[in-house]
Amino acid sequence: MPESLNILFLCTGNSCRSQIAEGWARHVGSDHVEVQSAGIEAHGKNPRAIEVMKEIGIDISGQESTIVSDDMLQKADIVVTVCGHADEQCPVLPPNVKKVHWPLTDPAKATGSEEEILSEFRATRDEVESRVRGLLAELTQGEEQ
Repeated sequence: MPESLNILFLCTGNSCRSQIAEGWARHVGSDHVEVQSAGIEAHGKNPRAIEVMKEIGIDISGQESTIVSDDMLQKADIVVTVCGHADEQCPVLPPNVKKVHWPLTDPAKATGSEEEILSEFRATRDEVESRVRGLLAELTQGEEQ
């Protein structure tokens, strides 16, 4: 990996999927990875996202729900959009910024009992973990070659 790498996770409201991704990247990334998340809008933090991350020992309650800024885009090396709307509405990126799209299902739209809804959040959490680990491994491997 480069000496320092800045990853920005971008979602519609920065309340759930991008928050979970930020938490995972902070947890599994090295000291050389700077992580941010933001939204096209800011909807506040989803309590269920906080709950399912807490279940596995990752506290994302201190993260902020923010609107993406030009400064964030300028600092980013990679922008990962985690929903279709954010992918479509993503601001124009500086030429040196790589964009990756993860079409994640929105667990906040899940219906059913509380346990069924939490099950959707856990599935998203686990998929995001796999994708974050894969992304970081790919970036590490690319640097070693």
